[in-house]
Amino acid sequence: MKRFLIAATVSLALAACASGPRLPRYGMALKPVANPGDVIVAESAFARLALEKGQWAAFRATAAEGAEMFVPQRVKAADWLKGRPEPVVAVKWQPHAVWSSCDGSYAVTRGSWQSPNASGTFATVWQRQRNGAYKWTADMSLAAKPAEPAPEMVVASVADCPKRDELLTVTGHFAGTSGADIASGSAADNTLRWTTTVMPDGTRRIAVSLWKNGDWREAFTESSGPDR
Repeated sequence: MKRFLIAATVSLALAACASGPRLPRYGMALKPVANPGDVIVAESAFARLALEKGQWAAFRATAAEGAEMFVPQRVKAADWLKGRPEPVVAVKWQPHAVWSSCDGSYAVTRGSWQSPNASGTFATVWQRQRNGAYKWTADMSLAAKPAEPAPEMVVASVADCPKRDELLTVTGHFAGTSGADIASGSAADNTLRWTTTVMPDGTRRIAVSLWKNGDWREAFTESSGPDR
């Protein structure tokens, strides 16, 4: 694995939805409010835990139920991380941008990673839990390329809040053409969507879209070769 440690501490102003779904899937106790700053705080805490307790220990402690990793094939994080020895040198990463659904139920971060001999990009899907904390539910290391300079401030984008029944849920897992392993997910209010694809040779791809101005806007699409 190339990228599995966050090393950044960034604070962002919280972004709130003017209106949103009345009944989020995760329960009525949480207000449907976007909190991109909380996502960055979660990544920073993740980084500290990895340094203090170990890389894989941090992954185990911060993973949501059913979380997935790409190594390069899609695996259940709990199974893959079980009993895995800690690496001698942890890979570092920094988030550069975050995209949040209007209700804050999910967010996606993108950034860069660096190891002693390589660098590249990553994408992580974060899920808000019943207690309001964020845990990661999908983590993908992407294309190896020269390290991207970290921005002075993490860029935050929040989806517009939809009208009731304006959007349809698009989630699921299915096999695509040429044996592709494809999974799609969406936020509870459907204003943030993502699709992860893994080809038989380990080539990976993630595409993220955000609901803006009454239409879907591409947040980013990125792919990586089968190298790990």
